[in-house]
Amino acid sequence: MTQTAKAAKKTTSAKATATTEAKAVAAKASTSARKPAAKKKGAMAFPFTAIVGQEEMKLSLILNIIDPRIGGVLVMGHRGTGKSTTVRALAEVLPLIDRVKGDIYNRTTQQYIEMESGAKGAPVIKVSEVKLEKIPVPVIDLPLGATEDRVCGTIDIEKALTSGVKAFEPGLLAQANRGFLYIDEVNLLDDHLVDVLLDVAASGKNVVEREGISIRHPARFVLVGSGNPEEGELRPQLLDRFGLHARIITINDVEKRVEIVKLRREYDENPEAFIKKVARQQQKLQKEIVAAQKLLPKVSMDDSVLTDIARLCMALGIDGHRGELTITRTAHAYAALQGDTTVTMEHVRAIAGLCLRHRLRKDPLETVDAGEKIERELAKVLGEAEAVA
Repeated sequence: MTQTAKAAKKTTSAKATATTEAKAVAAKASTSARKPAAKKKGAMAFPFTAIVGQEEMKLSLILNIIDPRIGGVLVMGHRGTGKSTTVRALAEVLPLIDRVKGDIYNRTTQQYIEMESGAKGAPVIKVSEVKLEKIPVPVIDLPLGATEDRVCGTIDIEKALTSGVKAFEPGLLAQANRGFLYIDEVNLLDDHLVDVLLDVAASGKNVVEREGISIRHPARFVLVGSGNPEEGELRPQLLDRFGLHARIITINDVEKRVEIVKLRREYDENPEAFIKKVARQQQKLQKEIVAAQKLLPKVSMDDSVLTDIARLCMALGIDGHRGELTITRTAHAYAALQGDTTVTMEHVRAIAGLCLRHRLRKDPLETVDAGEKIERELAKVLGEAEAVA
């Protein structure tokens, strides 16, 4: 071989190597760009207990933490009223959770063993072999432009091209397991994608069928959707699928507005000192939530209360049976939060508006506020109509 040929071969080889390295770097950068940033341990959200007002939203979020089967929260209100701040703030209150070390699905030991040992030909995994780590409760943001593949997961293209192996690339639902999935401007999200999210949130599992791959993984999260009603409403079929509906309004009390600004300025100037200042309140709330979660299985409801709930839903003309189911679950969670083991109609009264407001049939000629209408019908069911009137 001539020197010219050798030099040409060497140059070609160097170019091929450089091209391969460039592709690898690009693929790695693309993969890291696709991964959303979950809540970092060092990040400090505005403290939940320092948020002024917005009691409906705060209560709805806490009840969903106590019992995720309630079905999530739809928060509708004006811009700049602290919707996303409140979600991240509650996640900071909650204790760290145990997950299998490095697991993208945030699985517990039991979930990991069931999923990994269930595969055909997979070795039996012992509990002693599983290593755990503690992580903050994940808060995953779902961008408006996200595709179904990005949300649910799809084929790992990089592995398919480099190794010729069909592998699954988990999506946002996998990362949100045991945490929050937050959708800002949910009323602008594609209806099909909202439907998929609600199905997964209700079942607690995500099933993906893609080009010869069949994956089923746990996806139990609190779905929180927020939006501005001025930019459009969700379809009634989708509204009904959310467990609770919290209304957020701009606070018109001068003293409260001043307090909001002062607290935020104090936090911005020295976050560490501000968080230390409210640490005791944060710990107290955490203990109350944990105690309610433990008490929940012991809470019971008499048939008489359940009968009144059914009569209320019938009187309001609620379609289907999600109204009764949601009120029942929410009332149990609220009773547990109050430290009670028996659900009463007082518990039901406190949460009925959150559960039924978005399930009422729309009447363009209706002049009565939804909350007032629910309270009026509830008074009739309890025989208190004269007192309310």
